Amino acid sequence: MSVDVEWHDVVALAEFWEGELYEAQLGGDHVLLVHLPSALIKAYQGLCPHQEVLLADGEWNEDAGTLMCSGHSWEFDMRTGQGLNPSGCRLYEFPVRVEDERVLVGVPADGQRHYLRANESE
Repeated sequence: MSVDVEWHDVVALAEFWEGELYEAQLGGDHVLLVHLPSALIKAYQGLCPHQEVLLADGEWNEDAGTLMCSGHSWEFDMRTGQGLNPSGCRLYEFPVRVEDERVLVGVPADGQRHYLRANESE
């Protein structure tokens, strides 16, 4: 059974440069967007799966494409959402599209919170 997606207009593409992170609250979800090289934009849960620390406050390594949570130094590959340290976790990924020079993020319209905890992500 597929779930409908509600698309949210988040930011103008011209205001979201390559190498930047952008945090948004969409309904009940904290969402973190990352503008990777080659114009690739990804959107993930904005809270660490460990203890719900805001990932936007973490240490972003643009060259490596990694983000380290400021809470307990959990590290994520922002190209895939996979945990690097520890490796047994991942971030929930939201669909992204660009229309009319605007970045839109799709949130499933299922009434659920879209957030993986460390023990749920394996």
